[in-house]
Amino acid sequence: MIVAEVVRSGFVESVHHGSVVVLPTGESTGDVTSPMFPRSSNKPLQTVGMLRAGLTVPDGAMLALISGSHYGEPFHIRMVHEILASVGLTTDALRCPPALPLAPSGSGPTRVLMNCSGKHAGMLATCVLNDWPLDTYLDPKHPLQVALAEAVADLAGEPIAMTGVDGCGAPVFGFSLTGLARSFQRLVEAEPGSHERRVADEMRTHPELVAGAGADDTVLMRAMPGLLAKGGAEGVVAVAVPGVGGVALKIHDGGMRARTPVLLSALRKLGLDPPRMTEPILGGGEPVGEVRSVW
Repeated sequence: MIVAEVVRSGFVESVHHGSVVVLPTGESTGDVTSPMFPRSSNKPLQTVGMLRAGLTVPDGAMLALISGSHYGEPFHIRMVHEILASVGLTTDALRCPPALPLAPSGSGPTRVLMNCSGKHAGMLATCVLNDWPLDTYLDPKHPLQVALAEAVADLAGEPIAMTGVDGCGAPVFGFSLTGLARSFQRLVEAEPGSHERRVADEMRTHPELVAGAGADDTVLMRAMPGLLAKGGAEGVVAVAVPGVGGVALKIHDGGMRARTPVLLSALRKLGLDPPRMTEPILGGGEPVGEVRSVW
């Protein structure tokens, strides 16, 4: 199903296919019931699993970083060190691959700069608190990953259909877009003080820890109080607003530029008024077109 068009100088230059679901109405396009990999949109659900497994953090804001895909800004890196130090570890324990930060930097690739290092720090802290092995914490059969899979399936309201390897080396759990939207609704509508609500509240209170300056997730949560957002690679994003509903979508070709226009149109279907966030198509440095939702 075509969900977005790239328009240049009045002509449709290309199109993006995708799938979108809006809850509670169930309005959708494309395939929203077959399993897919939510990629980093899984992270808030995995954080709930860590809390259920006994994770404690000295600062609640750390839950936002653990649930996020940080940009590698200094305050992000400092907090990763603090999470690890709270259980007596250093960044040597991280098993995510070395990477450059998403924010401009003169630094070379390191594990702590990898955008998933917050999640990995949380995973390691959970292992320490349970006396689970550290070297194999990324193995899908490790007690940590078994616990996280159980939490994700519970929140999605459906079994995990497949387990893959995410870009950071951690297991990524596959389920439907409908399950993804449902899980985000459960986070924002959970009882205050519950593990689910703690994760949602910390992410919404500290959106700069979820991504970084100018990132879609951060901008949306800053502009729309109460909204929870978490994007993932390959054109995935999920959002939810308590008492209103949830959205999950995937752009089939993985194109990220179509993701935000389609998300904004889905939010309008929920009666919301999101900010304008789309970037123009340029020609000679001047705006000559746009990526626009057609769903």
